[in-house]
Amino acid sequence: MARAIWSGSIGFGLVNVPVGLYSATEDKTVHFNQFEKGTDDRVRNKRVNEDTGKEVKYSDIVKGYDLGDGRHVIVTPDELEEVEPGRSSTIEITDFVEAADIDPVFYRKSYYLAPASDDAARPYGLLLQAMEKAGRIGIATLVMRSKQYLAAIRPQDRVLVLETMYFGDEVRDPADELPSIPRKAKFSDKDLKTAVGLIEALTTEWKPENYADTYRDRVLQLVKAKAKGREVVHDDDAEPEAEVLDLMEALRRSVDAAKSRKGAGNTDTGKLKTRKADEDDEKPAKKSSSKTAAKKTAAKKTTAKKTTAKKSAAKKTTAKKSSSKRPARKAS
Repeated sequence: MARAIWSGSIGFGLVNVPVGLYSATEDKTVHFNQFEKGTDDRVRNKRVNEDTGKEVKYSDIVKGYDLGDGRHVIVTPDELEEVEPGRSSTIEITDFVEAADIDPVFYRKSYYLAPASDDAARPYGLLLQAMEKAGRIGIATLVMRSKQYLAAIRPQDRVLVLETMYFGDEVRDPADELPSIPRKAKFSDKDLKTAVGLIEALTTEWKPENYADTYRDRVLQLVKAKAKGREVVHDDDAEPEAEVLDLMEALRRSVDAAKSRKGAGNTDTGKLKTRKADEDDEKPAKKSSSKTAAKKTAAKKTTAKKTTAKKSAAKKTTAKKSSSKRPARKAS
């Protein structure tokens, strides 16, 4: 059972609901340690004085704010503590808004809110059902770990979910960030109808289990294969160049492909091709030794043939000599 990372109460009007805050998500990114290449030696990060090169103790480190002109304002932990927001045990809902009015770009991280006791279950349930019926999201502020958060509280099935949010001045204006804002283009009814048809063909019921981090799955396959002394076989075949299509032709083909797809999602990870790590080293050696053996055998056979031929020739020569000598003896 997970432990609450924050305890307090939700306040709306004169009603207080004691709650606990629990993480709703977890990071499953595959993490690696650092090693020096060719060794089993770990590489670790240290806090080092860039002038002296010596390591600095954490207790001797203070924070500095960059003024932008090469100067820094040094601030101590005690000074920061004096201006920190006081610890608050209340999530104070100040407003309720339409859910559709909040752009998802403002959301940061999700947490579950749960009643802190059996006595808190009834007011918790009342707030949950009232928010569901009204179709509203509560906007509140929260102080957690010496930091103030803007938060949205919304009903989800049988629990309340708290979303920490970015403040208004933390969300960048696209006009300031993009080289240019795309102009609104004009399209014919036929073009729009085809594009809408593609969207409808790809429309499905939202099921989170249909989507997976396939890259993470393949990284784990790689790790498991290497742990067993295997290595990944790289496919050297070059990908065929994509056919250049005009916009409408691309849309039409996309609609046809969408209609024939097997199912929603991207859970097909694919299996990595692996082989024994020393397989490439073994095979050439075997081929080389077999070829050498074949050459030696052929050489032996050739030598044997030559030796046999020489012996046959020698016998024939001896036989001729013997036959020529016999008549000479009879004549005498």
